[in-house]
Amino acid sequence: MWVILGVIAIVATFINLYLYSVKKDYKLAMALGLSFTALTLCAEYSLVSMWVDAEDLAALMDVVPGMERALWFLTIVSILLNITPVLLEMRSNKRMKKA
Repeated sequence: MWVILGVIAIVATFINLYLYSVKKDYKLAMALGLSFTALTLCAEYSLVSMWVDAEDLAALMDVVPGMERALWFLTIVSILLNITPVLLEMRSNKRMKKA
């Protein structure tokens, strides 16, 4: 499930960036990208919880250390990519006020 949610988060993020580049309203796509990123993290946490309940220590020891780094990295990238249009818009508005 977390893979599906992660792919949806990536697609929503690219739609966000595309909508910004063509000067359309991108805020819904941004919210969807960030929301699906959060849902991906929750789904991954649920998977780990199931492994703990099943006492599957092999799965925990094999997957969790690598996934922790990947999830941190991908979450930070998702946040940065999704807020990029907001930051660029703020920067262009600041330039327009100076001119």
